[in-house]
Amino acid sequence: MTLPAQVAADERVAQVGLARRLLIRPELGAVVGLVVVFGFFAAQSPVFRSPDGIANWLDPAATLGIMAVAVALLMIGGEFDLSAGVLTGTSGLILVTLATRFGFNVWLAMLVGLVVALAVGFANGLVVTRTRLPSFIVTLGTFLMLQGVNLGVTKAITGTVQVSGLRRAEGFGPANAIFAGTVEIGGTSFRVAILWWILVTAVATWVLMRSRAGNWIFAVGGNEQAARAVGVPAARTKIALFMTTAFAAWLVGSILALRYTSVQANIGIGQEFIYIIAAVIGGCLLTGGYGSAIGAAIGAVIFGMADKGIVFLGWDADWFKFFLGGMLLLATLANRLVRRYAEEVKH
Repeated sequence: MTLPAQVAADERVAQVGLARRLLIRPELGAVVGLVVVFGFFAAQSPVFRSPDGIANWLDPAATLGIMAVAVALLMIGGEFDLSAGVLTGTSGLILVTLATRFGFNVWLAMLVGLVVALAVGFANGLVVTRTRLPSFIVTLGTFLMLQGVNLGVTKAITGTVQVSGLRRAEGFGPANAIFAGTVEIGGTSFRVAILWWILVTAVATWVLMRSRAGNWIFAVGGNEQAARAVGVPAARTKIALFMTTAFAAWLVGSILALRYTSVQANIGIGQEFIYIIAAVIGGCLLTGGYGSAIGAAIGAVIFGMADKGIVFLGWDADWFKFFLGGMLLLATLANRLVRRYAEEVKH
């Protein structure tokens, strides 16, 4: 028995080939960019492609990648967080200040920092969902307030814009080994932050692709009103996303504070745009509802390769900003084409 022609042609039973499935993946452009950038620097610098070189450019990619993945989830949910960068500094300052000036154990100081970061994320999400103000404006206000608090409190306590001396604090050794230490792989030292980055990316990918929460994130980012109409808890989902970004900021801030044992009050300022760029390079749309955690992680790798590759080649570091701008424009165009093709495939 054969199916009628109209049933066989029904899009609900149509099979999409492997090539098409790959072409509509949001991280496709980032993968192409990764291959091109790696090939370019590897061809000109033996150090870049050596194990030590790889460890060198994976280091900045890791801390950026943790934040980029969290920011990507938020962008897929249709929102932005301009306070993410300065919140990494706030978390680090809380850790070092409490441990060095008030005698807190490092672990307790980290816990206090986590509570504060989550509270900031909750407040951002609550204000955005309750007032319907653009998250750009709400988190810009948070950014300015945190910047003022970081500078004001640090100066009031230390008389300078820096807090240091974390190495002497109780509990520093174990915390440093877990969050800021190194692991030996094939005779090469890699930062533990890389493992945290891989873990964050894996969890975020599972949430997006395998959980109900992932469906909610795509739904509220694609069409919030339609999502609400079918029972998606839009407000709770967005608040959770802001808190996820805050958690990532706490993790990165703690890693950096434990690594350098000191924190400056202005750390993290301006990094929020780098996080967004990495997410966009990885396939996220500025309009929400589309993107992937793996893509954002790949975007962070591209950032790390360019950041260190330019140094390995002996170029002026100012060219890095030019590279970022060019990658942002190319990624935005590529994402637009992929998105349009994906919509054509669906129809």
